[in-house]
Amino acid sequence: MGTPLSDEALDTIFRTARTYNGYSDKPVGEEEIKQIYDLLKMGPTSANQQPGRFVWCLSQDAKDKLADCAGGANPPKIKEAPAAVVIGMDPDFHNELPWLFPHADAKSWFEGSEEMREEHAFRNGSLQGAYFIIAARAIGLDTGPMSGFDADRVNAEFFAGTKHRVNFISTLGYGDPASIFDRLPRPEFETFNSVL
Repeated sequence: MGTPLSDEALDTIFRTARTYNGYSDKPVGEEEIKQIYDLLKMGPTSANQQPGRFVWCLSQDAKDKLADCAGGANPPKIKEAPAAVVIGMDPDFHNELPWLFPHADAKSWFEGSEEMREEHAFRNGSLQGAYFIIAARAIGLDTGPMSGFDADRVNAEFFAGTKHRVNFISTLGYGDPASIFDRLPRPEFETFNSVL
């Protein structure tokens, strides 16, 4: 049984956490991204599928390459961030199940149905993307998840030679409070929930 988090921790992860459009100059390195991954991989996925595939863009060259795939106001956000991340998914995740889920022949559950694998990869990869955001916040970093990019170009640049595909992208760093917008509305429980 878990121990409830403090209000301060809940604020850090959810209540006062924000999406950032800009960051301080403080760098993000391999130590931080490994910390993030070591947390996010612990989040649950169906049959421990772990379909998320992450490309961490720490170099300016990698960030510039990713920015060239983005549109609208996103390119400068990516170029100027300390780091950026391509959050992708592997629709052939089932090939890893013999060691990721050794309790049963889980690989056979997904063989012969590419459509089912796509559905599971997207669902569980999206979960892992959310775990990335929470993990980053938990270690004191901030994120700027975004759409607004050419998925085919991102796949060609960052997942060439694989079946992996991008889900979404994000900037990563120590957020600059001046870069955030006013808090947008959040619905009350009764708005989108029902209890049966």
